[in-house]
Amino acid sequence: MAQAVIGEGEGGLRERALAGSEVAFESLIGPQVEPGLRLAFAMLGDRAEAEDCVQEAITKAWRKLAQLRPGRPLRPWFLAIVANQSRNIRRGRWFRTVLVPDPFRRTGEPDPDAGHLDLERAVQRLSPRDRQAIFLHFYLDLPLEEVAAVLGISPPAAKARIYRACRRLRPGVSEEDI
Repeated sequence: MAQAVIGEGEGGLRERALAGSEVAFESLIGPQVEPGLRLAFAMLGDRAEAEDCVQEAITKAWRKLAQLRPGRPLRPWFLAIVANQSRNIRRGRWFRTVLVPDPFRRTGEPDPDAGHLDLERAVQRLSPRDRQAIFLHFYLDLPLEEVAAVLGISPPAAKARIYRACRRLRPGVSEEDI
């Protein structure tokens, strides 16, 4: 049955999914799962929470598929659902995980990924809003219009947020790391 869906365009898949076809919905949403997982992980910092978040986002997307206007791209719509779900999870946390240092890591040896870790630390110090904009644009390679759609802001506001976030990153990263 999945083979009948492969040749269809996205519009036909939407119509079939709206009619209740799980196969058509899976074909539509399948390519969006990995970017959704990456976004959720960037926002939450925990793999298990990111996976739960995307599962919940897929369920919400199934229920709200009729709200996706015809002709509108699926990716920013789904990533907006993931971003909102991530925010809900982050707001609802009633505990914090205590990070324990790795007892097997030798502290005397230089770390070959130290520059990479400096950049990761600098990104983690950004506000969640700035981190989300940076991730969507540079990690998922979304154009400004789609970043704006996911964040629920205008494209010029998305561009300004990304620019300001990049400027905030510069003091935390040495010139050698860039």
